[in-house]
Amino acid sequence: MSKDRAGAGSATEPTDQLAMRRANLTRALRYIRANGPRSRAAIAAATGLHKTTVSSLVDELSARRLVRDTGLEYSGAAGRPGRGVALSPDVGAVGIEINVDYVAVHGSDLTGRTVIQKRVGFNAMRGDVERCLDDLTAVARRSLTALARRGVTPIGLTVGVPGLVDTARGVVVLAPNLGWHDVPVVARLARSLAPDLWIGVDNDANLAALAEHAGGVAAGTDDLVYLTGEVGVGGGVILGGRLLRGADGFSGEIGHLPVDPGGARCGCGQVGCWETKVGLAELVRRATPDAAYDLDQDPVPDPEERVREVARRIAAGDRASLAAVAEIGRWLGHGGAVLVNLFNPRVIVLGGYFAELADHLIPAAQAGLAGLAVASTARRCHFVASHFGFTAAARGGAGVVVDRMIEDPTGFPLPRPRTLAAV
Repeated sequence: MSKDRAGAGSATEPTDQLAMRRANLTRALRYIRANGPRSRAAIAAATGLHKTTVSSLVDELSARRLVRDTGLEYSGAAGRPGRGVALSPDVGAVGIEINVDYVAVHGSDLTGRTVIQKRVGFNAMRGDVERCLDDLTAVARRSLTALARRGVTPIGLTVGVPGLVDTARGVVVLAPNLGWHDVPVVARLARSLAPDLWIGVDNDANLAALAEHAGGVAAGTDDLVYLTGEVGVGGGVILGGRLLRGADGFSGEIGHLPVDPGGARCGCGQVGCWETKVGLAELVRRATPDAAYDLDQDPVPDPEERVREVARRIAAGDRASLAAVAEIGRWLGHGGAVLVNLFNPRVIVLGGYFAELADHLIPAAQAGLAGLAVASTARRCHFVASHFGFTAAARGGAGVVVDRMIEDPTGFPLPRPRTLAAV
């Protein structure tokens, strides 16, 4: 097939022509995203599309406000300059992570620029799912409005939840630490937000793993595991550059690996789960017995403040805190070895509070992993601390929207600047 036909499709096959058009729009967007602003001629040369086809594609993407001209761009010392094309900063997305004790928000534009980012205390342990969803809706509305006020039109929103999520139906099947069972998050949000807004929900650790793979401390590492370090412990697994979801999309609940048959009862109902050994509540119980992490408090204790208190005590040489992080680190290595034996990752990224105390946790964790990993090559896996802290899942949620738009730009309504009331 000639380049011209590959770019324009066949007039006698309208369905194939539309599919080819969508594929070419995606091809152009992928190239611009990976390489930065480029002239139409450069895009044509790199993608194998005709220059006239590229011009037509760019015109459509500009009409959708997904790309913009950057002015004249020279490709060499001589020759005619071309107009540069870049992803648009006028359109973006929001990610929200809801957890037991906080909500994190990340809003970015298509270029990846962070536009809004915040984390606020939150109490999800009230046993009132509807009220919790009302609060989540209010956070979503405020976040979308904040993005719009900064001149970025939101095209989508992803919510990260610590539990089993049916992403196709938009339903949280089970989130033990939230007390949620079969909660239709997407449908509930869709009733209150703009009708043309794309909305999704996913496991928080999966979203965080995607964020780390795309632009975190282990960016580009195609085999990694991300561990959330919160009241609950979850994991997102990237193998061969792709997120591992499993047959039903429920992989990653590694916090519920049984590691101690004689241990404490977990929030999921089982005994001796890994998160009972390394979760935030266990750290606080061991390190600060005078300040227990009581999730029934109102307001719920701030997780970062609890971690800072542990860090202060460690710096002061407090024996209980030093012993606590050593024990947590040992159990991190124990569970990490299980993951290494199962998945053979190159990196285990520590998120949440694990990242905040990484200097104290990693030595014991690395030693434990080295002693328990079966294959000698598996011991090459190492723990690293995330730079995203408690906002990794929210960052990944915004990225999911952008990824979907890149892969199917015609699947989103033409983004229009919204009035604040509409958001």
